[in-house]
This record gives sequence, structure tokens and C-alpha cells, in this order.
Amino acid sequence: MGRFIVQRLLATIPVLLLVSLITFGLLWLVPGDPASIFLDTSATQEALDRVRRELGLDRPFLVRMGDWYVRLLQGDLGTSLLLNRSVTSAILERLPVTLSLTALAFVVSVLLGVAAGVLASVRHGRALDQGVMSLALLGLSIPEFWLGLVMIWLVAVQLPIFPAGDYVPFATNPWQWLRHLALPAFTLACVQMGFVARMTRSSMLEVLGQDFVRTARAKGLPEPYVVLRHGLANAMVPIVTVMGIMVGALLGGAVVTEQVFSLPGLGRLIIGAVLARDFPVIQGGLLFLAGIYLMVNLAVDLLYAVIDPRVRLG
Repeated sequence: MGRFIVQRLLATIPVLLLVSLITFGLLWLVPGDPASIFLDTSATQEALDRVRRELGLDRPFLVRMGDWYVRLLQGDLGTSLLLNRSVTSAILERLPVTLSLTALAFVVSVLLGVAAGVLASVRHGRALDQGVMSLALLGLSIPEFWLGLVMIWLVAVQLPIFPAGDYVPFATNPWQWLRHLALPAFTLACVQMGFVARMTRSSMLEVLGQDFVRTARAKGLPEPYVVLRHGLANAMVPIVTVMGIMVGALLGGAVVTEQVFSLPGLGRLIIGAVLARDFPVIQGGLLFLAGIYLMVNLAVDLLYAVIDPRVRLG
């Protein structure tokens, strides 16, 4: 097991380096000059050149990239061009909001998606099955930004049950933290609930048709025990696969959801940096998100080894 963990850890290093290389290269090769955000349209070329020298933008591309990697190995993501502060501190300040939103949306997606998939598999071919799958398809088809606006209008304006935005830290008030994140988390989770429900139903139908399930039923075991202990437990590997992929989709969807609900998270910070051409913040934010996604996939690989020992033996 220890060797399996070390192999997976080593495999994440080249992926993270490749992500950082692509992020740096694409951002600095796009047209435009970040120095222009500090000057108005009437600025002279001399003033523009002076700002570019102060920011180090006059140096060759490979030199800038080498300096960025040296700072990156030291844990320094640079200084924001717009905020004039450390990129690391700006990201860490916003990161709890994004992680809270993503974690809550993940829990909602898994709990409701797995429950819906199990119910649909147990009532295969009946009205409940068709209804659940129709709702799953609807959730997959609705754009997150549109659903967010509808949820704000319906649940926050017409029926003022939940607040429409803002963020309260969990340590300050857990109940208010949950109330403020309920709408954005449900909005973010809807698409992923559909994926989880469809995958759970498909995997459960395959397992419930196996001989050992029929044997368990023939022994007179209670149906809930057969479905959960023999069915769901053996259908978990493909479901866990969906969960690992789902985290990446949730992190990407959080960028849009934070904008819709005005949450001061990492996604909103990155969008503001894109609009202002604040390249250090964009690079650092994307690198953080990529690192989180890689760590989650590493956890999923380890969970595979726990659920199915054949994975680590292979």
C-alpha cells in the first residue's frame, strides 16, 4: 500500500509542472500589455516603457518564466499587478469561500445523486425510475448561471427563505454560513447530481443482476440490506470515479456561481484578474485550483485501493 501511495504522489509532480508551464505560457503569449492597466489612454510610449521596466515585462519570455519557477519553488507566486499585494495572501484570503462552496456542493451532489440513482435502480422501468432520470437529464441541461438567477428570484426575492449572496465564515456562525451557501451550493450541485444519479443507476442495475444478489434475496435477507450492503457496496468503484471527475467540474463551476451570487471566492478573484489582465493572480489562482484537483484525484486513487484491492495489486 505504501508503494502504491508513493507512485501516485510521484505521478502528480509532472502533471502539476505541465499545468504551470501551460498556464504561464498561454497567459504571457496572448495579445495585450499588462502595463497599460496602470496608465490611461493618453500615456506616452516613454511612460509605458517605464512601467514595463518596473514590472519586469521588458525581459525575455524565457527569463521571466525561469524567474517565476524559481519563486514558485520558494512558495512565492509573485505580486498582484492590480492589488499591489502578495498573490499568495490574496488567494488564501479567498480560498476558504471557494472550498466551502465546492465542499457543500459536493456533499449535496453525492447524497442526493446516489440516493436518486439507487431509488431509480430499485424501481427500474417504473414511473419513479422515469421521473428520476428525467430530473437528472433536466439538471444536466440547465446552465448554472441561469439556474442561479432563477433561484435568486424565486427563493431569495419572491420567497425570502435564503439570502441571495454574501458570505459568513463557518467559524463565525455555522448556521449563517449554511444559509448563505445553500442557494449557490444547490445551484452548483444540480448538474453534478444528474451525473451521479445516472452513473449510480447504471452501476446498480449491473450489480443487482448478479448471481450473488439473487442468492442473497433467496436467503430471505431484507431488501434494504440486499440493496445497500450487496448492491451499493459493490457498485461504488464507478461511482467514486464520477466523484473524482466531479470535483474538477465543481471547481470550474464555482467561478461562474461566485459571480452570480457575489461570493468573495477564488473564482471571482480570477475573473476580476482576467478583466484587469493581472497575470500573476491568474497564474496563481489556476495553479491553486489545479493543485486541489490533483490532490482530490490522488485521494480518489487511494480510495480505489481501499474499495477494490485489485487496483493496487495491478
